[in-house]
Amino acid sequence: MTVLDRPLAECRVLLSNDDGVHAPGLAVLEKVMTKLAGEVWVVAPETEQSAASHSLTLRRPLRIRHLKGRRYAVDGTPTDSILMAVKEVMKDKRPDLVVSGVNRGGNLGEDVTYSGTIAAAMEGTLLGIPSVATSQVNDDRTRTPWSVAETWLPEVLNRLMGLQWPPGVLMNVNFPDTAADKVTGIEACRHGRRKLGGELVAGRDPRGQPYYWFGGYRDEKSFPRGTDLEAIRQGAISVTPLSVSLTHRGSLKTLREALS
Repeated sequence: MTVLDRPLAECRVLLSNDDGVHAPGLAVLEKVMTKLAGEVWVVAPETEQSAASHSLTLRRPLRIRHLKGRRYAVDGTPTDSILMAVKEVMKDKRPDLVVSGVNRGGNLGEDVTYSGTIAAAMEGTLLGIPSVATSQVNDDRTRTPWSVAETWLPEVLNRLMGLQWPPGVLMNVNFPDTAADKVTGIEACRHGRRKLGGELVAGRDPRGQPYYWFGGYRDEKSFPRGTDLEAIRQGAISVTPLSVSLTHRGSLKTLREALS
């Protein structure tokens, strides 16, 4: 059996993100999914929540704002948005699929541990719903080539929906920063290594108080073959299956023997 038990055209799909409910990438995703799916719902953070990771709001109440039709804003994190969608907004009938994004900027390598885009898909997966995170790489932050994600997302989703996924697995999709007709293919990859915060910038605010600001990534010139980072560098779309289980099974036997 494939990941969906019915054609995508008959499915109820939940969209969310971490860039906020008014983000251009979410508009691209909604435009694409409206053509592909039977019913599309949007429940996303009221404001940008980039790098919120899998945080959950516990120490204050949450509010939902109905925008129009099947569009809602939550004054919380991406994780909050998915939970509120499933447990309140769509409680009469759960979504068949969660798609998060399209994020402005890639979610590659260690980004997956910080990303709210990934977290929204992870929360969907934890709730037992097939989930996909989507991101558009933009090497120049002043412009984002949304046409790549808009052109290629239908093909990627149609391929993914025809597969079987193990329980507890979500799909992380990144579109390269290139023209849509220059994409070199769709590659299954492992996530690579590219540490965020490679630079620490220090300064003083107008009151003379010191501040610190984490800078960009390390500036590697190449990455191992088979990684999402190298696929993107070569102009391909990367698709990486991520597991919500963080257990390193290779170490578990040795640890049990040592602690017994």
